[in-house]
Amino acid sequence: MRKRIGIVGAGTAGLHLGLRLLQHGVEVALFTDRSPDEQRRSRVLNTVAHHAVTVERERALGVDHWPVEEFGYPGHEYRVGPGPEPTAFAGRLPSPSRAVDYRIYQPRLTEDFTERGGELVLGRLSRDDLPSLGARFDLVVVCTGGGPFAKVFDRDPAHSPHTRPRRLLSAGLFTGIAQRPVPQVTFHVSPRAGEMIEIPTWTDGGQVMALVIENHPGSDLEALAAIPYEDDPAGYRDLALNLFREHYPACFERIDPSEFGPLDGPRGILQGAVTPVVRRTHTVLDDGTVVLALGDAHVTVDPLLGQGANMASHAAWVLAEEIVRQDVFDRRFVEHVDMRRQDRVLSAARTTNLLMENLETLPEDFLGFLGELSRNRSLADEFTAWFNYPERFWDDLADPRRTRAWIARHTPAPG
Repeated sequence: MRKRIGIVGAGTAGLHLGLRLLQHGVEVALFTDRSPDEQRRSRVLNTVAHHAVTVERERALGVDHWPVEEFGYPGHEYRVGPGPEPTAFAGRLPSPSRAVDYRIYQPRLTEDFTERGGELVLGRLSRDDLPSLGARFDLVVVCTGGGPFAKVFDRDPAHSPHTRPRRLLSAGLFTGIAQRPVPQVTFHVSPRAGEMIEIPTWTDGGQVMALVIENHPGSDLEALAAIPYEDDPAGYRDLALNLFREHYPACFERIDPSEFGPLDGPRGILQGAVTPVVRRTHTVLDDGTVVLALGDAHVTVDPLLGQGANMASHAAWVLAEEIVRQDVFDRRFVEHVDMRRQDRVLSAARTTNLLMENLETLPEDFLGFLGELSRNRSLADEFTAWFNYPERFWDDLADPRRTRAWIARHTPAPG
């Protein structure tokens, strides 16, 4: 049976889905409003790390252009401070993760898609275009959760506890931060003020540091999201350095102030906020064509745990397998897709939401767990490994009894 699939959006979800379908001989058209050259010249798209499970899918797709042996990093460091007694501990990844500037990554995969026979359609679409897409394709997949497609899929209140952002964000690619001898991601926590994640990231000019700066509303760190960088770049740099000195000293001590700033100036930084949301998984057009939500169109998470692109890749792989396996794309088809993807996707959203809670509102059991992480290397390694498998995070964090059992598994028996 000849199958025709239309994909709206050329991010990780759309590209991985399209490339996988091409491997199975499925006819695919990918709709995007930016050409590869426009993507390369754009403002930084995000600050994304791909974990080993995603890298493995890229190998299977034949698009592992940045092998982790050269471009990867082997683990995480976690720092809780500042204060008189900051806590620092590390966790190893079972296989390396990797971060590449998406202004390199997305255009390269888009070119892979077209070189392998995929149809790339450039232009700006709106939700009013969905009926015409439905007339052309057996299934339409929407992978973009913003812009004109933001309201195609209704919010699912059962899985969306927040109606406003939990953090005010500033993120980008920064120069002037010395890399560690062994590259690693570092999670900094400044209690009741914010979090910052350092991600060693490859660009055209080599390795720089991506900073994901998560600022609590009402804290002094909020200024990093509220004050536009473009208005006063030098003032913003000085503000960031002063705040890093106070809240993230372990990063500040590796900064050369004369070289510090966003790569590509204003194009190298993003400021704003994300409202975490889970949306309904599909809608059906008047002619019966299913329009399926994938990636950010389905679930939008705060970038605190770096799960967005990884869970989007997982869901795209699941969807591709079901498209190949089935011949009818109806509500029952959607049920099969949802049953296979929802555990990882919903677990990523739930765990991210949990870890964004303010420390003073977290259960005492969870605070005890954070302390145990700093003392127990085996537990910290497994915690770090679970970035690949957010459903395992949720298995161990969904209930205090589960968390206590997790700790017990890593605690030697007395005597």
